[in-house]
Amino acid sequence: MEKEKFQTAFQKIKAAENILLITHFNPDGDALSSLCAMIELVESLQKNYLAYCASLPGQAFSFLPKIEKVKNEIDDFEKYDLIISLDCGSLPRTRLQKEIKHRQPNQFYIEFDHHPKMDDYADLELRSPERASTTEQLYFFLQVNEVEISSTLALCLLTGLVTDTGNFFYPTTSQETISIASEMMRKGAKLPKIIEHIWYNKRLSVMKLWGLAMSRLQINKKYNIAFSILTIDDFSEHEATEDDIEGVSGFLSNLQDVKAVVLLRESTSGLVMGSLRTNQQNIDVSALARKLGGGGHPKASGFSVSGSLKKVGENWQIV
Repeated sequence: MEKEKFQTAFQKIKAAENILLITHFNPDGDALSSLCAMIELVESLQKNYLAYCASLPGQAFSFLPKIEKVKNEIDDFEKYDLIISLDCGSLPRTRLQKEIKHRQPNQFYIEFDHHPKMDDYADLELRSPERASTTEQLYFFLQVNEVEISSTLALCLLTGLVTDTGNFFYPTTSQETISIASEMMRKGAKLPKIIEHIWYNKRLSVMKLWGLAMSRLQINKKYNIAFSILTIDDFSEHEATEDDIEGVSGFLSNLQDVKAVVLLRESTSGLVMGSLRTNQQNIDVSALARKLGGGGHPKASGFSVSGSLKKVGENWQIV
């Protein structure tokens, strides 16, 4: 069944005249890598396309091929006869939920994802929650359709695997994941290049921001959940962006003897963003994320709520 769906998706891509590629706002490494991989594919097929993300990519991912093609504006949504979302998790994360819900009958919508299902708007859903990343899903899509994986495609696929598994540390890492990563390196993807850009390029002020997140770490003893806070003022003071704290939540989850870790941060869009992580085998943080309107994986999830963070005594509130 999956093979047939992959083949159908490829036929739709080859038949399309104008393609809209989408990934989620505040994109992580898997989101941007998936988007860049799909750009590589549609360009090789000489297709007209627009690659869209409501938030422009951060500097840490500037090494990805074709990343400069990603735009945060759409000229004319109705002109696209094929819409492809990548790694979006849920429709609101595209920031195009209204347009997608009310799209024209001739606008076919394909969804590539590895998050648990939350919406039912795609005409063709290519979802495998058991896979470590959306780029891992794209690997099998390319294999089924006998698309040769170039060194640039390999770099995209490996970057998604590395970032969404926490350098192959998270429980979602499978034997298959490691095998694909090895194959991508044989095809020319440079793992040291990925690590250097994503993990080893922190400015002093950014490292101090990470330190601030660690210094504020507290444990709610009632629920045995640790939490930390970063405000808009913290980002401004350290001349940092949300991209600069990529990986903080995963690092904080190394805390011993707690059920889970929550990082709450204010965004410039008037939202409080929550990142949930756990290393406990019997804990599913995605259940809490879904209650709060978000989603994700059992060990790594997120959500967003309107408001701001306010300190009241020794505690913090979302107001």
